[in-house]
Amino acid sequence: MNDKLLVIAGPCVVESKKLLKDTAGILKFLCDTLNCEFIFKSSYKKANRTSVDSFTGIGEDIALQYLKEIKEEFNVRVLTDIHSVEDAEKAAQYVDVLQIPAFLCRQTELLQAAARTGKTINIKKGQFMAPEDMKKAIDKVVATGNNDVMVTERGSSFGYHDLVVDFRSLVIMKKFGYPVIFDATHSIQQPSLGKESGGRREFVPALARAAAAVGINGIFFETHPEPEKALSDSASQLPLEDVDEFLTDVCNFYECSKQITFI
Repeated sequence: MNDKLLVIAGPCVVESKKLLKDTAGILKFLCDTLNCEFIFKSSYKKANRTSVDSFTGIGEDIALQYLKEIKEEFNVRVLTDIHSVEDAEKAAQYVDVLQIPAFLCRQTELLQAAARTGKTINIKKGQFMAPEDMKKAIDKVVATGNNDVMVTERGSSFGYHDLVVDFRSLVIMKKFGYPVIFDATHSIQQPSLGKESGGRREFVPALARAAAAVGINGIFFETHPEPEKALSDSASQLPLEDVDEFLTDVCNFYECSKQITFI
């Protein structure tokens, strides 16, 4: 991985082609301006939802096609979540990075099916997992011969309906020798709060700056032009209009952290 900050960002879920294009265009411009590496993120379907009535997607095939069009039009890598062995094989035909959701990070068959596609694998650390245990998840991927793997911190369960970030996990996982990403928006979620997950969006910038100062390889966040109208994770997505200031701050902290050897 190069010395640039990796930015993984986009709307939580594919809602429309226009949403993807509008968001990708702005994010690509900002990342180019700030000299960041950029991976566009959006889920082609949502398999883990708080309520039976929650939005799950616009249809798998059309959503994946839209993601492929973003990849081609903006010349960027694209990431999406997968939830089954069949998902791995299907999504790999359209995107560059397969993401293993936090609740599935121990699923050996899923991890290895994803790895065998030859794509980059991003493993979200389970809210129930100790950071040391993520090495086992990495080993399951690497055992297939695929060494292109990243791990992402997204907070740990803290009682009911809340998450907390233990920044020691970034230090611990960095020692594994693979890129460590901090998920700034899922880390402030309040899972299953009522009919949908809540979130404390006001803490996103502070936690992201802290992670950059501790020492990470990349930042992950979800963003939407109108978060209050988003069909998934509306309480935690960052308003698209705030991304410029947010990313500039994170990049400044990231550059400062590179001058200090503490991990």
